[in-house]
Amino acid sequence: MTGNEGADHAVALLNIGLLSILFIVAVAMARLRSLFAIVMLSGIYSLVSATWFVALDAVDVAFTEASVGAGISTALFLAAMVLTSRTAKPEKGATKIVPLLVVIATGAVLVYATIDLPGFGDPGSPANSHIGVEYLARTKAEIGIPNVVTAVLASYRGFDTLGEVGVVFAAGLAVTLLLGFGERALGSSRSQAAGRPRPKEVSGLDGKDGQSDD
Repeated sequence: MTGNEGADHAVALLNIGLLSILFIVAVAMARLRSLFAIVMLSGIYSLVSATWFVALDAVDVAFTEASVGAGISTALFLAAMVLTSRTAKPEKGATKIVPLLVVIATGAVLVYATIDLPGFGDPGSPANSHIGVEYLARTKAEIGIPNVVTAVLASYRGFDTLGEVGVVFAAGLAVTLLLGFGERALGSSRSQAAGRPRPKEVSGLDGKDGQSDD
């Protein structure tokens, strides 16, 4: 066995190991009822996915997955848990079958769509035979970055990447506002600091605000 063959086997074992971890984490997330555990496992899933992308030489995608999937998404999920219960309600058997069938059908369609895709690293594929050749020829002289994909995203498509970052930030800010943080939390803290009861505590037992039965 030559050195290249040994390296290929090592990369293949690494890919199989990472995919196995992703499968185990996904099954655990589907079976758990604790929302906190599910959120933590989703962050682990994103980090393992980012590691797999690095193994596939897709460093730019790995950075995106680590920052958005394991970072921003986990923070938003934890913030959403403040306004909801910590445990998911158990579902009946009938309600589990429909999502399972949808997932199986979607997976089958995706697998069928990959049949017409060119082989991995095929030099005759459309991506490598047209504009890809131009990027490979000009990137080293114009950008000076060895990773062509990173050069395309950070330089040639820099404004597009900046717009995507702005969209992610705006989405996170909008979700935070929709969850009720800000004025609600500020009003609650002011009421507690002033020693006044909350509006929920002011209402009487008979449903009339600020009035008693006598």
